[in-house]
Amino acid sequence: MPCHCLPTPACSCIATESHVAAADPGAGLIAEAPIPYKPRHPERTGFYQLFEAHFDEYVRTYEERFEARSGPLRPVVVRSVEAFLDCGRLQGGFARIRCPKCRREHLLAFSCRTRNLCSSCQAKRSVLFAEKLTTEILAPVPHRHWTFSIPRVLRGLVERDRKLLGLLSQTAYASIVKTFRALFGRADVRPGCVVSLQTFGAYGANFNPHAHALVSDGVFTPEGEFLQAPGVDPAAVMEVFRRLFLLRLHQSERLSETFMRNLLSWVHPGFSAFAGPRDPDRLLLRARRLSSERPAKRDPPGKRGFPATVCGAGQGCASGPGRLPKVIF
Repeated sequence: MPCHCLPTPACSCIATESHVAAADPGAGLIAEAPIPYKPRHPERTGFYQLFEAHFDEYVRTYEERFEARSGPLRPVVVRSVEAFLDCGRLQGGFARIRCPKCRREHLLAFSCRTRNLCSSCQAKRSVLFAEKLTTEILAPVPHRHWTFSIPRVLRGLVERDRKLLGLLSQTAYASIVKTFRALFGRADVRPGCVVSLQTFGAYGANFNPHAHALVSDGVFTPEGEFLQAPGVDPAAVMEVFRRLFLLRLHQSERLSETFMRNLLSWVHPGFSAFAGPRDPDRLLLRARRLSSERPAKRDPPGKRGFPATVCGAGQGCASGPGRLPKVIF
């Protein structure tokens, strides 16, 4: 087939090829010249030059300067940066693109496909992920964008032990499940949910683990019927999320009982659960932002409209890799 990304000048075999419309054989339409391929030259950006000039020194001095506070340097960090420095550059590998008619060709550099670090690959990933969510995963029902975050005093613990990120996402979903079941007074219903984890805040350098989630604005019965939720109080969800997360940290021996009770006594807990508006027309936009949006601030806590059973005993979320233990508090 003809090449559609040839450098300037474009293939003459394509630019002069005419296509005859079926309805009017006499009306010849000249095909538009293909868009020329333009390398994006990431090495010219300040962000690229920063890593190229200083990352090797960062790796050499990491153990002495940062390991005590942030834990060992994870191998994925080095792999991601090295892949990013090769992304879009011929030195990192390329494909040879050739037009079968005129034999013109050009070289197309490989991409790194890293998450968030490379803006080009992340933009493509966000579009494809949003399309998959809206066409194959999410049910055609109203959804809300939820954000769950933890206090600063616990962020260093998660930074040193990244396995706790899985606990964060599972607890966020378990909080939604417990709240919705208490709201409907049924234990056999379950909301739909997709969770995306992020570890950066408003500034890329500060570690701020939090979870973004697209949650159905209601629950599904075992028969597949969708029940619309009348209203969910984010303050109630935050309280469930706080108690569940602290208890699970204690059960996994990451938090002492004394410190857990101390955190539960805080007037301003530092946890947050934010729920965005219900807007079905912007579902695709929210899906794209699921992996790139900054954490949102929660609304001021209002009067809770849920019974006390929202914080009672319940079964853990089974949507992750394994079933969580029963949680009682």
